[in-house]
Amino acid sequence: MKPIRAVNDFVVKFANVNGSGSASANELFAKAIIRMGVPVSPRNIFPSNIQGLPTWYEARVSEAGWLGRRGGIDLAVAMNPQTWAQDVAEVETGGYLFYDSTRPIPASALRDDLLAIGMPITEICNAAYDDPRQRQLFKNILYVGALAQLLGIEIGVIEQLFSEQYRGKERLLGANVRALHLGRDFAAEHLRDLPMGLRIERRDKVGRRILVDGNSAAALGCVWGGATVCAWYPITPSSSVAEAFGRWCAKLRTDPTTGEHRYAIVQAEDEIASIGMVTGAGWNGARAFTATSGPGVSLMTEFIGLAYFAEIPAVIINVQRGGPSTGMPTRTQQADILSCAYASHGDTRHVLLFPQDPTECFEHAAAALDLAERLQTPVFVMTDLDIGMNQRLCEPFAWDDARRYDRGKVMTAEMLESGRDFGRYKDVDGDGIPWRTLPGTHPSRGSYFTRGTTRDEYARYSETGRDYLRNVQRLADKFRTAATLVPQPVPRAAARKTRLGVIYFGSTSPAMDEALHRLAHGHDIHVDALRLRAYPFPASVPEFIDAHDEVFVVEQNRDAQMRSLLINELGVAPAKLFAVLHYDGTPITARFITRAIELHVQARRNEIARRARST
Repeated sequence: MKPIRAVNDFVVKFANVNGSGSASANELFAKAIIRMGVPVSPRNIFPSNIQGLPTWYEARVSEAGWLGRRGGIDLAVAMNPQTWAQDVAEVETGGYLFYDSTRPIPASALRDDLLAIGMPITEICNAAYDDPRQRQLFKNILYVGALAQLLGIEIGVIEQLFSEQYRGKERLLGANVRALHLGRDFAAEHLRDLPMGLRIERRDKVGRRILVDGNSAAALGCVWGGATVCAWYPITPSSSVAEAFGRWCAKLRTDPTTGEHRYAIVQAEDEIASIGMVTGAGWNGARAFTATSGPGVSLMTEFIGLAYFAEIPAVIINVQRGGPSTGMPTRTQQADILSCAYASHGDTRHVLLFPQDPTECFEHAAAALDLAERLQTPVFVMTDLDIGMNQRLCEPFAWDDARRYDRGKVMTAEMLESGRDFGRYKDVDGDGIPWRTLPGTHPSRGSYFTRGTTRDEYARYSETGRDYLRNVQRLADKFRTAATLVPQPVPRAAARKTRLGVIYFGSTSPAMDEALHRLAHGHDIHVDALRLRAYPFPASVPEFIDAHDEVFVVEQNRDAQMRSLLINELGVAPAKLFAVLHYDGTPITARFITRAIELHVQARRNEIARRARST
């Protein structure tokens, strides 16, 4: 067996029991490597219960800067007997298996093509600590210390992280440092002769990037974007958006002198009430949002339809998870595309934004608040669990202090006083967007009755076909205008001229970046790429499709929802779009994308060769 040898380029997967305190230790491991200047992309795969079930933490170490999942495991830290067989099976040939050897493992449970590294972690903890809880918690710190010794992670970096975490809590600081050294010292004495081929070496590849999760970033984007109202109902994986918004507001939206809160956060009785509050706040002139996931959107659809038809600004941050029904609450998917694009009954279309990382979560959350007011309509920010709940290295957030909120067409008291014609649902300049007034603007002018039923241009009740047609056609015109206002797609040309293209979006992006590199440099398959950032689709999307013979659409759902949306909205020939689908609840990998495209291209090449031979 030839062991894997790699410096700053490998995948470690920790297998633990949920509720055992492993999450903070595993995060410590990832942060220590980042502090050494080597990029790491960590992902937490956890169950939907509080404790007791299996949980995994995968850390992609990549000096090259790849931040998606690669696929495959080079080093498994197998600390959960329940998942032993599964964890051992995932390791690449020539890889490494680190485990607690307090209880002997039979040879039949190991693999001949792996290097097994046993350390009596439980035995060491039992000898060093009397308290049962400490014995459990410090097991995790022990294996971090041992891994630091085996992989070359600087122990001083970890000690510095401890000192920052436990500042002012010297007793906890000392106990953790002691456990760290117990693990390191055992490995130094008893494991030093093992042929460990994986190493961490200090670099300067992280730069100014920050490590943050998408939910916190989206919440901060709402603060900077001017949101003053958040109404929500708890649901995994979106709850931390509202919780983070509360923390940011307490810091940034509280009067330092009086303590007055300049914001309102309401945990409603359910999702229906929360979107109702957001709709009411938007009608009243506040910038308001809610955060939810797929099941919450299902409950909100009637109010979403009201906001669409009555033309009321609202922002919905949908942190997608596996469905349908309760589905997989703690797994990721991109499976709400169609349900959000056409949410509610009747003919509706909604603006969707697709951030690729926490930086864009920040930017798109702020942009959504502008778009909702400019277009007077609900806007969805379509993130997912992978972006929302996992920490990601990303560019620091930036904000232009000269930027002003785009409130759209809002009539002022002066405009009304001058006798200007006000038709609440009247298109005056061809973009489909009418003027609106806010309550209390003028004592006698500019008022109107807001309703979910048909009306004429002046908001007067009407059931005539002419008024209905005029209104819904104007809404369609407004949606076409939206295509010019939303974040535009990001093209990426291949190094060689090609007739192959790929369309992707959201959390698929980091794995796609690596897959494009692998295809070009490992398989001589060159593909032009287009990253979607919003729906409705700007004109550059059909132009990209028309410029290629075949276009792969990579997404994380079963039913090829983005492909269906492209076909339905753009009239693309279905045969031209080839679906690459990943939907097991784990984030998509670069290997999965590479293999799917490689197989398709090779099959086409074989078919062309067969036809050539037959002629």
